Amino acid sequence: MNGTDLRATAPNPESRSVPEPDPAPAPAPLRIGNASGFYGDRFDAVREMLTGGPLDILTGDYLAELTMLILGRDRLKDPSRGYAKTFLRQMEEGLGLAAERGVKIVTNAGGLNPAGLADAIRALSERVGVPVRVAHVEGDDLLHRAADAGWGDGVLTANAYLGGAGIAACLRAGADVVVTGRVTDAALVTGPAAAHFGWAPDDWDALAGAVVAGHVLECGAQATGGNYAFFARHDPRSLRRPGFPVAELHADGSSVITKHPGTGGLVTTGTVTAQLLYETAAARYAGPDVTARLDSVRLASDGPDRVRISGVRGEAPPPVLKAGLTRIGGWRNEVVFVLTGLDIEAKAGLVREQMEAALAARRPAEVRWTLARTDRADASVEEESSALLRLVVRDPDPEAVGRRVSGAAVELGLASYPGFHLTAPPGPGSPYGVFEAVYVDAAGVPHTAVLPDGERVAVKPPPEARPLEEVPEPPLPEPLPPGLPTRRAPLGLVAGARSGDKGGSANVGLWAETDEAWRWLAHALTADRLRELLPEVRALPVTRHVLPGLRALNFTVDGLLGEGVAAQARFDPQAKALGEWLRARHLDIPEVLL
Repeated sequence: MNGTDLRATAPNPESRSVPEPDPAPAPAPLRIGNASGFYGDRFDAVREMLTGGPLDILTGDYLAELTMLILGRDRLKDPSRGYAKTFLRQMEEGLGLAAERGVKIVTNAGGLNPAGLADAIRALSERVGVPVRVAHVEGDDLLHRAADAGWGDGVLTANAYLGGAGIAACLRAGADVVVTGRVTDAALVTGPAAAHFGWAPDDWDALAGAVVAGHVLECGAQATGGNYAFFARHDPRSLRRPGFPVAELHADGSSVITKHPGTGGLVTTGTVTAQLLYETAAARYAGPDVTARLDSVRLASDGPDRVRISGVRGEAPPPVLKAGLTRIGGWRNEVVFVLTGLDIEAKAGLVREQMEAALAARRPAEVRWTLARTDRADASVEEESSALLRLVVRDPDPEAVGRRVSGAAVELGLASYPGFHLTAPPGPGSPYGVFEAVYVDAAGVPHTAVLPDGERVAVKPPPEARPLEEVPEPPLPEPLPPGLPTRRAPLGLVAGARSGDKGGSANVGLWAETDEAWRWLAHALTADRLRELLPEVRALPVTRHVLPGLRALNFTVDGLLGEGVAAQARFDPQAKALGEWLRARHLDIPEVLL
């Protein structure tokens, strides 16, 4: 030591510049693609999605209200069935393609028998020589509760809509294929996302973002230009065979919706908005994992065929789960009479009186007549000169709607109105289904993940529940200046629409493409105006929901579809074309928007 004060020359540990550690790299986006929007969707979509570009997860949605009824009838014939057989055939090639590319498969094709489909996949795996680890999720089947729950007679299927936590448990355990029964469509995305990013069960915002992405993916090509209101503005060649959608999910729940390069269709803020409005209603979109706030969704273009979804907020889910019940409601038959040329109303009156007289001795419980005036004067094509008179009968007794009805119609072939003929020979009648939604305590549903090694893991419900409440209507935009010149024109010139079914209710969502059109639409299209434009709904409850972030209105029409799509109570039983009918209706529109 030379007596020098080391404190004068030595660095001060408190003032030393210590480099900050590099932040942990953000997890890579999770690429989830969907290859099926319903049971019967394009068979080769699985191959297209697995070979067309990079993926981490491939999902397949095979279930709908009508599908559960179909699978229920399959299970009655053979208890070993009850799942979507198409998926198993797709996997004959798909298992190998997925294994080669490291893609995991998640599907609800298990329907009413996820364990049976899981076993069938294992057997297929051995047969094609592609080893895969298969897991499944169960607990949704509540049929054994039907009698004690007081759900009435004849319940064929009863299934709770589970969330994605069981799927996440299976993937964390190393599953290559996860099969579920009735989960929400979005659960096919929330489960893989939660497993990949390590989300906690109460990461509400991230989970809500995944729900929104899942809702966009769930109907396949509907997000990539299929069934798109403004399709006529685009090159028809690109829409002949739309590709299927892909979501690039990020750790915060945001996502980019896209599709594989070179596939048909298009991904725009319009196609994504249309799918977001499909079969939704209020701003709070409740599910078993989380309640997503649709009024928080923000969309932005992220390049060609890329739309970014951000800003999604989530809340704790409700304490109950929705459960869907199906049953055979009775028997139905249908006869469509073709009325051509002059005196359409008189021709309809004559055949109606004749049929009513023939059925009087044993009149079906429900008899419904509809006259569609599709004819026009001085038509150059016979079909354009014809109207359709539709008779639909329903009854619990198949005899009341079978030969009694079809025979009565055929016997009039030479004894009724001039030009008598039918669109098709009448049949013997067929059973129709009824769908009903009930709600059950979420904590009482045994959500179970059956891991690849056979271990059964009970899935806990979310750590918090919040009763669902309506969001107050947000402020509307400033209306357009009064006194603008208007022109009578179709609503569809300034608004897109998409519609669909939820049990016996229908929803129709409309959106404006510009701020000016939104300022007009938000004030012009009230629930009462909707009733005026669509006379079929005048006597029904109509609820309007406002979503300013999407420049959209979403209407729910309760009771329009009777007892659900399987009941076939209406010409358009799933309300798929309700939105297009609305867009074709004329009203006074400011000329500046046209």
